[in-house]
Amino acid sequence: MLAHGRVRLITRTSSWLRNVHTTRTHKEDTRWPGWQLVVGIEVHAQIKSKRKLFSGEHEAFTSDLSDAPNTHVSAFDAAFPGTLPRLNPICVELGVRTAIALNAEVQQRSAFDRKHYFYADLPSGYQITQQYAPIARNGRLVLEKDDVAVRIKQIQLEQDTGKSTFLPRNRLTAIDLNRAGTGLMEIVSEPDMRSPEEAGSYVRTLQAVLRSVGSSDGNMEQGSLRCDVNVSVNRVGGPPGTRCEIKNLNSVKNMMVAITCEAFRQIALLDQGIPVTQETRGFDEEKAETYSLRSKEDAPDYRYMPDPNIPPLLIDKGYIDAIRRKMPELPPATRARLLSQGLSERDVDVLMDVDSGREVRFDGELGRGAVAYFDEVSRGRDPKAAVNWITHELLGQLAFRNETFTDNPISVEQMGELIDLVQNGKVTGTSGKTILRHILSTRTPDLPSKIAEELQLLTVSDGGASLEKWCRDAIAALPEEAEVVRRGNVKVVNKIMGHVMKASRGTAKAQDVRAMLLKLLQS
Repeated sequence: MLAHGRVRLITRTSSWLRNVHTTRTHKEDTRWPGWQLVVGIEVHAQIKSKRKLFSGEHEAFTSDLSDAPNTHVSAFDAAFPGTLPRLNPICVELGVRTAIALNAEVQQRSAFDRKHYFYADLPSGYQITQQYAPIARNGRLVLEKDDVAVRIKQIQLEQDTGKSTFLPRNRLTAIDLNRAGTGLMEIVSEPDMRSPEEAGSYVRTLQAVLRSVGSSDGNMEQGSLRCDVNVSVNRVGGPPGTRCEIKNLNSVKNMMVAITCEAFRQIALLDQGIPVTQETRGFDEEKAETYSLRSKEDAPDYRYMPDPNIPPLLIDKGYIDAIRRKMPELPPATRARLLSQGLSERDVDVLMDVDSGREVRFDGELGRGAVAYFDEVSRGRDPKAAVNWITHELLGQLAFRNETFTDNPISVEQMGELIDLVQNGKVTGTSGKTILRHILSTRTPDLPSKIAEELQLLTVSDGGASLEKWCRDAIAALPEEAEVVRRGNVKVVNKIMGHVMKASRGTAKAQDVRAMLLKLLQS
């Protein structure tokens, strides 16, 4: 087994050395002139399945942070003697979805290994993973904004561990096994990133992909997506540097800061002639610095061995093709479709940023986000008008109320009718905004047409008589401004318009008010 492990180690190390300088053209970074930063990332994404990876059909369900400790633990999770693993097929399906979305080659034969290490939150003394025969290989994720393609080395299914919490008052470590056995996907990139910003873009893009296919909610704050980052530096044109791994980074911001700090640390050592030691490091958020955890383990240290209780996972090509046919729309396709409808880059960015935070339900069921909402509202309507009302008015009002799109109480039918009322001239844009705020404040299910009638916001259809009266009253109320307009300074008419709009309670159209005022003042 050790010989097998060493052979694999040499292969992986030589792969790092071989690829590190051949895939990217160097661009000078002013933060570290003369140096090249090389970054590879291992992402651990929790699979969004109701059941754990091997814990049995009715024994232990996936937990969340609100659950009491050790209430979602099966006998297998706690490593009771005689318990056997039973593979959850939903985790396999979601793993295949992810592989397809990342343009990876799904392996028709994969296998599970035991990775041995001894922590209190790992009762069995080993983690079941897929180090040597992963479910997918050779993927690719394009970072469109950076014009970079990051290669995915492999995707493997594995178990999550439990959670250890140190209690300083009692000088004890509390163990919670709720998370133990939860399905993970480890997505291993090649070292293709050259800056902290590219690394951040990679994780954000990967989060959007995982959410779009429903395989993971990618929530770093809640621990369902964690990153281990491999960082090395070398002189431009020189041999590759020694890499250090920074473990368990739980936000994109912290990851970018950690990469920057580690790059400066390694450069400072090399400038002093001190070699960088290959090791595993942690990140202190308060001090903004990395610190040594342990010397870097390699494959022999984990004593990998095939899991004797789990046969090889055989996936039929027909099964893969069936999943491929049912794949949801991926972010690049969504972006292209929205742009083809005449939406601006900015509007598409806003829609997709909001959509990336949509709810991801269990077992691959897709939540409804901002893009789906826009698609329904814009059906049979002007897409530009629809996106303006959603991104500018609706999202703006939600943000003002410290709410997110998931709190949106305005139904597709309500939003669609509101846009129709404004577009058809039955209410003004100002009145439309009043109606939108009314729905958000009252959470009423009433349609905008009924609300407009109740609030007397419908435009007046009396041949312009009411408009003329409002305008004459405004001229009489503001004689000095009216005289300035008569002398040719038409910019002042805006102040008189404000008086008219207030008198009409927003039911008068601004362009009609302006035209009527100029007609009365210049005749």
